[in-house]
Formats: sequence, structure tokens, C-alpha cells
Amino acid sequence: MKLSDMFASLSRGAQDLEGRMGEWEKDFSKRGSEWLESGRQWLAEAQKRDDEIAAQMKGYVDQASDAVKAQWAKAQQDWDAEVTRVRGMAETLRADAAKLTTSERAEWAEAYAAQMVNFAQKMQEEAGKAVAEAGQARAKADEAKKA
Repeated sequence: MKLSDMFASLSRGAQDLEGRMGEWEKDFSKRGSEWLESGRQWLAEAQKRDDEIAAQMKGYVDQASDAVKAQWAKAQQDWDAEVTRVRGMAETLRADAAKLTTSERAEWAEAYAAQMVNFAQKMQEEAGKAVAEAGQARAKADEAKKA
């Protein structure tokens, strides 16, 4: 292969790569807004579920004994404090990430989103266990009333 052919081949390869990168960038921009919208929808649905669960919990607590009410109030206070701590940590992380370059910031935001989804999935798993335990406890309590 002649040197001029090699340079021409490298040039075509670079042009192809630039074209592909432009397509990737457009696709990422398009998908990024889809991801953002998906995140907003998830957050709205999560808020709706949270409101439904809060109403359901209020019903349970209203019917509970004073000991259960006190224990639940303490647990709720502890969970709220933990959520506040995590939000504060997230704000600190975001402030630190604001110092990154645009490219680094995009990578950071993607990694942070993945981390938060992972965290939410772990919490959802814990919530599933709690729901299962609640169902079992309610079934035992109803069975004990019948006996």
C-alpha cells in the first residue's frame, strides 16, 4: 500500500468516525431528554404511591394501640431524618460535580442516576419484604381473633 493510499484511508476512517460521533451525539441528546422525561414520570408515580401509602399508613396507625403509635412515630422520625441526610449528601455531591467539565459532568450525572436507581431498587425490595411481613402478620392476627 502506498503512503498516499494509507493517508487517504486514514482520512476516510476519521471522517466516518466523525459522522458516527455526530449521530451518537444526536442520539444521546434525544435519548437524554427521553431519560429525563422517564425520570419525571417515575418521580410523579413514586409521589402518587407515596401519598397512597401515607394515607394507608395513617389508617393503620389511627387504629393501632398507643405503643404501636409511639413506635411508628419514632420509626417515621428516623426515616425522615435519613431521607434528609441523603438529600443533603446528594446536594453536596451535585455541588462538587458542578466543578467538572461538561463531559465529566455528563458522565457523573449518568453514574449518579444509575446509583439512585440502584438505591431505589434496594428500597423497593425492602418495601416488598415489609408488605409481605405485614400481610403475614395481619393474617396471623385475624386467625388469632377467630380462634
